[in-house]
Amino acid sequence: MDISSIERLIGKEAAEAGLAKEAAAAFAAAAEAGRVLLGFAKEGFDVGFKGVIDLVTDADVASESAIVSRLQEIEGVPILAEESAKDLAMPSGRFWLVDPLDGTTNFAHGFPFYAASIALCKMDRQEGYQTLVGIVYLPRLEEFFWAVKGRGAWLNDRKIGVSKEARLDRSLLATGFPYDVHERPDDIVAALKALLVRAQGIRRAGAAAIDLAYVAAGRFEGFWEKRLKPWDTAAGQLLVEEAGGWLSDFGGRRYHPFLKEIVASNGHIHEEMVSVLADFSG
Repeated sequence: MDISSIERLIGKEAAEAGLAKEAAAAFAAAAEAGRVLLGFAKEGFDVGFKGVIDLVTDADVASESAIVSRLQEIEGVPILAEESAKDLAMPSGRFWLVDPLDGTTNFAHGFPFYAASIALCKMDRQEGYQTLVGIVYLPRLEEFFWAVKGRGAWLNDRKIGVSKEARLDRSLLATGFPYDVHERPDDIVAALKALLVRAQGIRRAGAAAIDLAYVAAGRFEGFWEKRLKPWDTAAGQLLVEEAGGWLSDFGGRRYHPFLKEIVASNGHIHEEMVSVLADFSG
């Protein structure tokens, strides 16, 4: 993967959208986070717990520090990042949403399905919520997913689009389990069972940002999950939208990352997915 060629391409697309400085900061932040994560994966790291099964490593913290340092180059834009955010209320105006290591459990176990996820977002009273720039970078797999609003979705240096599959029984879906699944498994298991018997297959790999990127790339037809945090989905939302897909909550209402449930799809199977998941909303 030629990082410099991706940087030039992002710069070109972002300049045409009037987001050159912001996209440059996000790109630099993601690239630096990738280097940090690969360094810890090679040299070792310490593991702690935020909950019964909710891990945090010093790689999470170091990656967040590197990202925040870069994003602060854009003055006056607040940063909500997983390891430091205290308030999950949606800000007004522009703000960053950052997951410095999506897939921490995977990372801790040497499973290479992990990423840094960065999104520049905007909340406007008239236009509502928008993601303007989104990056999901998988350093071990050398996959750099990115999107600038209105400029399409990309994997490294090529444009991507959602799958054209229109039948749920021929669709490969993805899902995830919230960190409180040990205490509250019933709705999660019931929704899984309801779609398991309708889809061709279901994968659960443990990183929502990557699942959304893979929907955008046509590798999955759809994805659903409950009780996520805003930084889990903000970048992936833009990827899916720019790749031609749809997103909603379980009731079919317009999605934004501060909602607690998400359905993302190629659009063709969205109505059928929502019809199944509506019973598990809330």
